[in-house]
Amino acid sequence: MGILGIDHLVIAVRDPDDAAAGLEARLGLAFSGGGRHASAGTWNRLAFLGDAYLELIGVFDRGLVLASPEFAVGRAALAVLDAGREGLATWAVAVDDCVAEAARLRAAGSPIGAPVGGSRVRPDGETVRWVTAFPVLGPDAPPFLIEHEMAGAEWGAEAMAARRAFAHPGLGQARLAELTLPVADPAALAARCQAVVGIPFDAGPAGWSARVGPHAVRLLAGADRPPEIGLAAAGGHERSAVRHGVAWQVLGG
Repeated sequence: MGILGIDHLVIAVRDPDDAAAGLEARLGLAFSGGGRHASAGTWNRLAFLGDAYLELIGVFDRGLVLASPEFAVGRAALAVLDAGREGLATWAVAVDDCVAEAARLRAAGSPIGAPVGGSRVRPDGETVRWVTAFPVLGPDAPPFLIEHEMAGAEWGAEAMAARRAFAHPGLGQARLAELTLPVADPAALAARCQAVVGIPFDAGPAGWSARVGPHAVRLLAGADRPPEIGLAAAGGHERSAVRHGVAWQVLGG
């Protein structure tokens, strides 16, 4: 039991289809999944990176977003878009038992919320399901917990094997390597991550850092800079771009 790694990064965008096309053209990422949160007012496109993924999320009905308290991700995305910008809204860490992990954290004094179920309908009609537990969300806040139903076309054994072997155009096999978050007070956020979701950070000359499963997370001073997402891609050339409020870095594999 415990955190397995970063599950996904949620990037609020005005139009997920347009954003997906632009990132594929610029970075070589293929956004091959996604669908609609029909009762929650949001829709998304997903780029799978081994066991992690990127989520480009947009809002199609703000009334549904505001009326869906169980789907805190939608409200976090709407807050970013209502501020007149695009960018990282929140991030999630994978756990193998969300109910048990949330109970353990709450017993230790964490303010994380009780687990809630969620779902999304894929374009092929299949329903994807998960369980989440949310703290207060935001780009400068701790992540939330998620446990996926490991079945079907996105999370079944065959789907996971295909995802790990998938070659992105211009990148080849790619994985999420690191997340860097410039924030106003890195020490305070490090303490909140420890208290809320149990992620310990270490202080160093370049800021605060943690290993979250196979992923590196860094907290740096400087809230005026965009967050940085580092992708390791053995088949692609190193490149960088700032798109949709994120600094993207493609690293050697």
